[in-house]
Amino acid sequence: MAKFLIGVVTGVILVFLFLFIGIFALARMRPKAPSVADGSTLILDLEGEIPERAPVEFPIPFLQQRTPPTVADVWTTLRKAAVDSRIRAIVFEPRDLQIGWAKLEEIRADLETFKKSGKPIYAYLKTPGAREYYLATAATRVYMDPEDELNLKGMRFELMYFRKTLDKLGVEVEIEHAGKYKDFGDMFTRSSMSSETKEVLTSILDDLYGNLVQGIAAARKKTPDQIRAAIDQGPFLSPQARDQGLIDGLLYEDQMYDEVKSKLGGDDLNKVSLFDYVRVPASSVGLGGKQRIALVTGQGGISRGEDGQDFSGDSGIESEGFDKLLRRVGNDSAIKGVVVRIDSPGGEVFASDAIWREMNLLSKKKPMVISMSDTAASGGYYIAMTGDPIVAYPGTFTGSIGVVFGKANLHGLYDKLGVTKDLLSRGRFADIDSDYQPMSAAAKEKLRSAIDENYRSFVTKVAAARRRKFDQIEPLSQGRVWLGSQAKANGLVDELGGLDRAIELVKEKAKIPKGERIDLVTYPPKRSIFDILFSQSVESVMESRLGGVLKGWQVRLWARGGMMRLMPYTIEIR
Repeated sequence: MAKFLIGVVTGVILVFLFLFIGIFALARMRPKAPSVADGSTLILDLEGEIPERAPVEFPIPFLQQRTPPTVADVWTTLRKAAVDSRIRAIVFEPRDLQIGWAKLEEIRADLETFKKSGKPIYAYLKTPGAREYYLATAATRVYMDPEDELNLKGMRFELMYFRKTLDKLGVEVEIEHAGKYKDFGDMFTRSSMSSETKEVLTSILDDLYGNLVQGIAAARKKTPDQIRAAIDQGPFLSPQARDQGLIDGLLYEDQMYDEVKSKLGGDDLNKVSLFDYVRVPASSVGLGGKQRIALVTGQGGISRGEDGQDFSGDSGIESEGFDKLLRRVGNDSAIKGVVVRIDSPGGEVFASDAIWREMNLLSKKKPMVISMSDTAASGGYYIAMTGDPIVAYPGTFTGSIGVVFGKANLHGLYDKLGVTKDLLSRGRFADIDSDYQPMSAAAKEKLRSAIDENYRSFVTKVAAARRRKFDQIEPLSQGRVWLGSQAKANGLVDELGGLDRAIELVKEKAKIPKGERIDLVTYPPKRSIFDILFSQSVESVMESRLGGVLKGWQVRLWARGGMMRLMPYTIEIR
């Protein structure tokens, strides 16, 4: 019996040993930087989401292509390709993009910057929507299949309301907020838009649509009125898009590549994929420099917790982990300046304040600039209040300076299900967050007082950072969401632009000569699945997978309750 047990234990140990060796070997199988042949064409194929923060890598050859590039990857790739003598042109193939307007503006500007090198960009579109077409208009030539559709027909906002559904279920949601535009809970308490919501969204829609029209008109050498009239005829079959002057030619993909080959005058295109070219070191094409600038990315909802990036990549900005990251950057003497890149609709009040504190400490140590991405609103705007320059895109969603609290009263639902609860409590407000009874008038007053105090604190911090008086900032607050262009006009951000402008500003603050190249170092660095596996317990791994299925940070915020600095709605342009 003893020999049998020893054999079993030995077998188990050997199995785990072989597994460990196998995993370690796979982790070492990272492909080397590819060689790029002279006369190559970069195939810039962008699809789906383009995150700010590097997703988890799978360093296994047949899985690795699933890792999408980040915004910084695209920015770096286009700058490398512009100066790389081996790259003659770009074939740009955007498809099914799921990114916001600000990222569209960044990538389009990057394409325009590449074109200044004198190298052409050929865009090939497959059933494109407004996002893909807007980017493609930066190209030298735009092609589509002879049998395809350009789904360009304007923009719309659709808001969903659940009040009538909740009434049928016997559920009442109680919402308290500071700021008349902080209408986060309206989806649960109303059945249609409030006048405040309609006012804000109308102004946003007008500006975004105007930006779309202006961008297309300039690129296609038409007037804005001509483009508005054309869009009113959309969507378009491919021949109709060509006849409207929206695209340049109708070719099948193989014909398009033959056309590009003919225009470049070569025998072969020597295609290089984006996935491969991302791994070409910047130093190999004369980019990079001795001075190091940190690009710190914060993406997702803000909540308390240790930042252990999960498999889903949807862990959000967890205050304790993000604070450690900021301290790490601040203590690195090799870092000469910091660009903090924010893409967040906000989150928990106290988590936002903890990050705000650490951001201000970092600002005292290093020259710093804030770069806003698709969204830097509510708590995402709060953490940017360091007094440093803020750069936003015209289409960034920002502001939303306000506080909200919500809780559900499920008593009616419990009655329908035959569930009853008996409550015993000690303390006047022990049941303030009970899901079995509504808040009393005294409890609402208690909560209202705390929300108002948090709101005053928020506005005060904004006023101090923007170097303005409280009474000048408060009318711009009220929970209202602003576009970056509107925020600039109201003094809530300093400049309109993207990564280029943010880096220029931080170089000025760090006294780095304008023409000197820098080494942009991203934080947090890319991590592989093995980093996650070896740094997390089984419980945390399971929790992270469940969080990925249930939109992690949103579930955590609602489960924990409490006051939130959260953007009132999620905006998706269609």
